[in-house]
This record gives sequence, C-alpha cells and structure tokens, in this order.
Amino acid sequence: MLPSLTLALARREVAGRYRGSTLGVLWSLLTPLFMLAIYTFVFGVVMKSRWTLPSGQAGEHSTGEFAIILYSGLIPFQLFSEVVSMSPGVILANVNYVKKIVFPIQILPAVSVGSALFHAGVSLLVLFVFSLFAFGGIPVSALWAPIVFAPLVVMVLGIAWFLAAAGVYFRDISQFVSPLITATMFFSPIFFQRTSMPEWLQPWLALNPLTVPVENFRNVVVFGVQPGWMVLGFYSLVALVVAFLGYQFFQKTRKGFADVL
Repeated sequence: MLPSLTLALARREVAGRYRGSTLGVLWSLLTPLFMLAIYTFVFGVVMKSRWTLPSGQAGEHSTGEFAIILYSGLIPFQLFSEVVSMSPGVILANVNYVKKIVFPIQILPAVSVGSALFHAGVSLLVLFVFSLFAFGGIPVSALWAPIVFAPLVVMVLGIAWFLAAAGVYFRDISQFVSPLITATMFFSPIFFQRTSMPEWLQPWLALNPLTVPVENFRNVVVFGVQPGWMVLGFYSLVALVVAFLGYQFFQKTRKGFADVL
C-alpha cells in the first residue's frame, strides 16, 4: 500500500513540476546540462583542472572527457540537493494531508526522494550516452551503480525526515539549508579530487555525506573500477542509523504538526 502510494505521488510530483511549461519533463535534462556546461568551462577550460586516474596516472583529458568525469559527480549531488532543499517545506506545502488522520504523512519526504531519483535516472542515461561517444563504451562496473547509489538514498531519506519535521516548527531552516547545500557541494570531490586537498583536510572531507557516494559512483560508471566495499559498507551502516534517527524524530514530532499549522 505505502510503496504504491509513494510511487503514485512521486509521479504526480514530477508531472506537476513541469505542468504548463512548453518543454515539460525535458527541463529535467536541460537544467543539469546547462549547469554542467558552466562548471566545465570554469573548471575544465579556465582553471584547466585534470583528474588523476585510479591507476595513479595523471590524466590528459579532453574537455569532453573532463565534462563526463565532472557530470558523474554532479548526479549524486543533484539527488542530495533536490531532496534537502525541498524537505523543510514539504509538510508546509501539504497541510491538507496533515489534517487527514488516515494519511501516512511520513511518506511525503519519501515522495521527494522518489522525484529526485527520477531526475538522477535521466542524468545517468545522459551520462551513458556521452560515455559511448567520449570513451567508446560503458564500463562493466557500471552495473554496481545502483548498489553504490542506494546508501546515499537511505542517507538522504533520513535527512529529509529530520528536516521535514524540523521545518514545521522552525521556518528559518529553509534559509539555512541553501548555503549549507552550496558548502556541501564545494567541499566534496565533485570538482576536484580529495587527494588534491591538503593532507590535514582530507580526513575532514571524508565526513561530507557526498564524498563516499561521489567517489565510488564515479569509479564504477566512468573509470571502470569496483567500489571500495569496506568504506561503502561503513557508509551504509551510518546511512541506516541516520535514516532510523530521522524517522524516529519525525514520528515523535508529528503529533504537534496540526497545532503549529
């Protein structure tokens, strides 16, 4: 019942976002491509950033190849950013559901995650198409992509439950989330490698919730390298804890939603 309801609401969320626009769902493709073009120009052309391959060799990438490497890091960030930015207002935007006792409002953050997963899936298909032209194929290790992506989804869902509940009582959270997302993006290995940072800063960079998913996702879909199973396993455990605590916080605080709203 709940999974089917969540899926139906996620579909409605995606369709409703582009309702009335001329290009419709095509915007889910054009928006990240536009941002990719900007980031590629700044970091690949102006700053001439280059990537060290997992083999340890310094890569001499063309601008197109660098764009694919960069784009692979933006896909996990796109999911994280979309969900986290929407979460503080997801209950406030669905007050009518809160008033209905029989409606499971705990699925509303999950609906945001489902909508973000759709956009991530579109971006992944675009990445594969570009990889075929730039690298001549898609690595077999790309089959690990769902497994690498799953812990991030669990982590983001836990954060969404927490922010959705907190956003009902503290409306200023939505103002704080935007700069936090920006900081999370620039302090993650999307535009540069963790090893290019000062050694004293690298362990702190690992605390970023995007670091492990971005590095492992890029390895499996671009570089053809298996994920770091030990690190990914530890991240998965942390993600489960975050999801559990976020859900418990949501359930404990939901009793007062109707009074505040």
